[in-house]
Amino acid sequence: MYTIISAEEFDIGAHDDSYQKLRDTVQRSFLEEMGLDGEQLFRTDTTGLFQVYLESLPEGIRQQYNCSCCRSFIHRYGGLVRVDDSGKTHAVMWSREPSGVFAIPVRRMREIVEKAHINGTFEPAGQLGYSQTGPWKHLMVQVPQHMVHRADPCEVEAAKNQEYTLLGSAVGKYSTRSVETAVNLLRSGTLYRGDQVLGRAEWFLDVLNRVHGNRNGRNLLWKAAASAPAGFCHITSGVLGTLLEDIMDGLKLEEIQRRFREKMDPTQYQRPQALPKEGNVRRAEELAEKMHLANALKRRFARLEEIQTLWSAPSLGGREGGVFAGVPTRTAKTENDALTPRANMTWVKFRDTVLPRASKIEFLVKPGRDNFCAIVTAEDPEAVPILQWDSPERRNPFSIYVYRGGSTPDTWGLTPGYCKVTAVTLQPSLWQPGFEFKGKSVIFVLEGCRDRRNSGLALFPEILKSEFHEIRATIEAYSDSHSLSGFEEASACGFVLFGSANSWSNTFRVTTGTGTTIYTLDRWD
Repeated sequence: MYTIISAEEFDIGAHDDSYQKLRDTVQRSFLEEMGLDGEQLFRTDTTGLFQVYLESLPEGIRQQYNCSCCRSFIHRYGGLVRVDDSGKTHAVMWSREPSGVFAIPVRRMREIVEKAHINGTFEPAGQLGYSQTGPWKHLMVQVPQHMVHRADPCEVEAAKNQEYTLLGSAVGKYSTRSVETAVNLLRSGTLYRGDQVLGRAEWFLDVLNRVHGNRNGRNLLWKAAASAPAGFCHITSGVLGTLLEDIMDGLKLEEIQRRFREKMDPTQYQRPQALPKEGNVRRAEELAEKMHLANALKRRFARLEEIQTLWSAPSLGGREGGVFAGVPTRTAKTENDALTPRANMTWVKFRDTVLPRASKIEFLVKPGRDNFCAIVTAEDPEAVPILQWDSPERRNPFSIYVYRGGSTPDTWGLTPGYCKVTAVTLQPSLWQPGFEFKGKSVIFVLEGCRDRRNSGLALFPEILKSEFHEIRATIEAYSDSHSLSGFEEASACGFVLFGSANSWSNTFRVTTGTGTTIYTLDRWD
């Protein structure tokens, strides 16, 4: 129950100061609710907020605040909320109450907004409202620049609203038990390239556990859909959906494995199976012009000094390029493999116990096909980000490619025998947190390793941002018909071990301060 005071009880001379406090409080409320990184905002189905605002003021001053600019602000932005981890909504404009006559209007609007239902997402495009028109000041919020979406806000909102619809459909279709079974299979390593789907399955299971039985489940569904990694909400139409359907249909494990292997074939998974149509090329040209993609699609081989490493070969103090660079040296007797101790080890143990002490690492190149790879990057470092893990705030335009079925050492300029490892690194999507769902692999960069074949630009649909999904056929055709530059400077090629493989059998000779040991890495952990 609220007490509405009359104009006679209100000090008319003090209301200008109260209004300025209201403006300041609205701005502080917004910034506090948004936090440092910027919360996702949602629209609600609130109506009549401005009328509540006016009617909560003393009758004698209502007309003075019956302002079209303030009405527009409250109508367009007054119903915005954020969703906390429990699913509760918070009115971002009205979380703080100003002192004075505007306390009751703010309190009433907050209660109405937080009881309303979310009906869409909201992406700020800059300043919300008008600060001043002529001598009159109005309600407004200045949005920090890093919280402003660089793409078209309307397109982003429409896309996220569609993601909510897709995710809601999947939540209603698949049981928690079937998703648990899928996660267990994917974690076991028995499904081919299962690590490519595991992150999505674990995320979906977490969504199901959060929303089922929660009175705020609908809000949590909105929050999950709006913040989901690219493509995660497309459960039903993706390979995870077909896996879940196979599980729910009661197929035997062998049949599930066979069908999953067919779907995850790298020549088929998310790849267009025909040349793009003219309409798709025209649409690609439109997006290329709008998003300034001309330079972004140009790729080159990466250089060793550019990549993020876990270990790098120590410098020899200038010997390699010095006056005595060509002088031969004796091979240490400890490098006689017959007298060298051997051990089998997981990658994780090797990383934690061997890498910190290693002064030299060599990889045993075997005859036949193996997983040689190259790290590539944007030719123009200032080009707009096109990879999922690349952003204007934190640039990471690097990616890798490997040939299906492997490739032979000679096509990479290598010969069988031990080859010097110049660096050890994780796949580029793991160089920063947040993209663990893209799988895991470790790369041993090899001295003199360069791809002698034309791989194209290695721009695959599964690594591109979601906004390029509709033109993926055109991008892949463009990638296949162009070549990477920077071959002569390529120094970040090597051998990759995939964490999704059930077992490995790869040999490394490692020298430390106490001698040399031969390690066979047999699995990730």
